[in-house]
Amino acid sequence: MTVRPMRFGLAGTGYWARVTHAPALASTPGIEFAAAWGRNAESAARIAASYDVTAHSDFDAFLADVDGVAFSVPPDVQSVLAARAAEAGKHLLLEKPISASGPAAEALAQSVENAGVASVVFFTARFQPDVRSWLSDVASEGGWDGGCAVWLGSALSASSPFNTPWRRQLGGLWDLGPHAVSLLWACLGPVRSVTADAGGSDVTCLVLHHEGGATSTVTVTLGATEAAEYFELYIWGAPGRRAAPPETTEPSAALQIALRELAANARSGHTAHPCDVRFGRDIGLVLAQAQRQLDVSSR
Repeated sequence: MTVRPMRFGLAGTGYWARVTHAPALASTPGIEFAAAWGRNAESAARIAASYDVTAHSDFDAFLADVDGVAFSVPPDVQSVLAARAAEAGKHLLLEKPISASGPAAEALAQSVENAGVASVVFFTARFQPDVRSWLSDVASEGGWDGGCAVWLGSALSASSPFNTPWRRQLGGLWDLGPHAVSLLWACLGPVRSVTADAGGSDVTCLVLHHEGGATSTVTVTLGATEAAEYFELYIWGAPGRRAAPPETTEPSAALQIALRELAANARSGHTAHPCDVRFGRDIGLVLAQAQRQLDVSSR
């Protein structure tokens, strides 16, 4: 019996949508890249023409044309539109962070829960096969006491395609922080509280307190120079020290995995996934708690 491909639409027309989402949607088995929508109608039309899909200027007409939506829009836009998509019965491939505030994250998760649709949040590393293998290995060893993540990004440089308004507004805490917290959460257990401080050049430092007693630290910035770009994440404990694999250079391959797993859940009627909207909400609440501390300290 032949299974009909799931029709997916792309909401968003920026750099990440063009270089990661669109290629993944067009090349994932079981997925039909069917439609494109964007706040910039001309950009949506160009993406649609490149992949021979339908361009939509009306978001409701776009939703009516698809089974699921891959979002690549700013967090504050995503949280509103994704709730509308869920209410229309569409399955969701979300970007991190799922929203720009804790209340918005809570509201989106509730909308998805009420609608009973499947969701996956694209924490890139969580869909890398080498990282998944590493996570399996460290889970089997156990005995971890702490961890450390440092991500020095240069997205605020004038030449970066990631130098976007929402990143300039929210900074590394909300852009790189979700990736780091997601991985440390997977290694050391859920985060029960966070202590946050800030420095210059968009530097944010977090101390994460995990259930079970482990602690970890995160340092992120989007304000580093290209020469200083760097990523490292490791955990430590009785078995020694274990460093995570580097960030993938092929994010579309990781997104294909996310799409396949989302489609499998949608077809089977399951909504739970290790990186579903509920997990995205939990990460968002950690970020929001950190942001509140930063806001108080900056007054």
